[in-house]
Amino acid sequence: MPARYSKPVTVEELDHRARAILLRNDRGTYTVPNGRVYPFQWNWDSAFASLGFAAFDLDRAWREIESLFEGQWEDGFLPHIIFWKDDAGYFPGPAVWATGRTPRTSGITQPPVAASTVRTLWERGDQARFRPRLEKLFPKLLAWHRWFGGVRGPLDRGLVLIVHPWESGRDNSPEWDAPSQAIDVSHVGAYERLDTSHLDQSVRPTKLDYDRYVALVQYGRGLGWNHPRIGRESPFRVIDVGTTMILLRANRDLLVLAEALGRDEHVEELKRSVAQAEDGVSWLWDERVGAYCSRDLITGQSSGIVTSAAFLSFYAGVRRDDRSRRLLEHLERIASRAKYLVPSLDPDDPRFDSIRYWRGPVWAVVNHLIGSGLNASGHAHWGERIRTDTRRLIEQAGMYEYFCPRTGRGIGGDDFSWTAAMWLHWARDAGPRED
Repeated sequence: MPARYSKPVTVEELDHRARAILLRNDRGTYTVPNGRVYPFQWNWDSAFASLGFAAFDLDRAWREIESLFEGQWEDGFLPHIIFWKDDAGYFPGPAVWATGRTPRTSGITQPPVAASTVRTLWERGDQARFRPRLEKLFPKLLAWHRWFGGVRGPLDRGLVLIVHPWESGRDNSPEWDAPSQAIDVSHVGAYERLDTSHLDQSVRPTKLDYDRYVALVQYGRGLGWNHPRIGRESPFRVIDVGTTMILLRANRDLLVLAEALGRDEHVEELKRSVAQAEDGVSWLWDERVGAYCSRDLITGQSSGIVTSAAFLSFYAGVRRDDRSRRLLEHLERIASRAKYLVPSLDPDDPRFDSIRYWRGPVWAVVNHLIGSGLNASGHAHWGERIRTDTRRLIEQAGMYEYFCPRTGRGIGGDDFSWTAAMWLHWARDAGPRED
């Protein structure tokens, strides 16, 4: 597969292209991931896009997060999509979700990276100038985190329940294969997928995957998006290792912001949340495979699968030397099987598919989380290796949605906002790779 760029490009040229992508996907107050495939505002995409804007327009970076929280529900829930405008090019659109909200939104959430982004914005800019904006955002962030604890924390251990694979952000990960077998798709009916009109079906979730996704949307709609009830009764209820680790890190970052604002009562609350999750994540450790794994809440079974989400424990600040050692052994083994880190699924897993979405490809945003976590945990060799691999992928293939870990081919949507953002925020400063 030929590289996206026919000749070597400089850092300055890539900086320019990354900014151009963000500006092209900018809709004034929010950013779309990609205008063709994803024409609305996505939750964690916006949080990552904000980091890209922060490299050249800090005001616009704050506005991205502010617009996202304009879609927040009264109970603190923050949806994974906000449908600001009509666009017939995406399914399922607002009429399918039928949440009855203004602005129109979906009825499920996504990994809570926003607080971590806001901490970055706060520490990068003039704090006196941006304090009023932080003061307004802080209670909204706290309400969302409380929603996770109250509605999606069924075990009171700081672990996060998801009720739809899309909530994990890792839509078709094999972690969901076994739990999804309980989803009844017999009454889904006819529908038209639009993602495969833009992209080859070989790089997207399967028809069965989509039947299950749609069935769960119909299930939630049938319950009027009653989130507590969905969390108790949904046929798909999984404790997701990725969202759990991201929320733990987000609570640490929100704690720093609470201290900066002098919110002493919230400081103590967040300290308790962090401590609870630090202890609770042990329930996700699978000693048989030596990794943190998602667990089916209905059956109690661990997925037993090593995915890129397992390495988010470093990002979350989970400190267990024995477990970290085993995770690093996995990372070293995976590095011997894949040219570029970090594939979303262990290449030794029989379900590995190097080009099919979250069953193998590398994602720049997840690399950023893992690489940053490894650096902060004292494992700079691996942290910088991951950053350098991300830089090389972008230099060689372009700013695609995701990449093949074996060939470096860019896959999915091109000119993708969060990949452009990761270039500006993180990957551009990587050093040379030591092969």
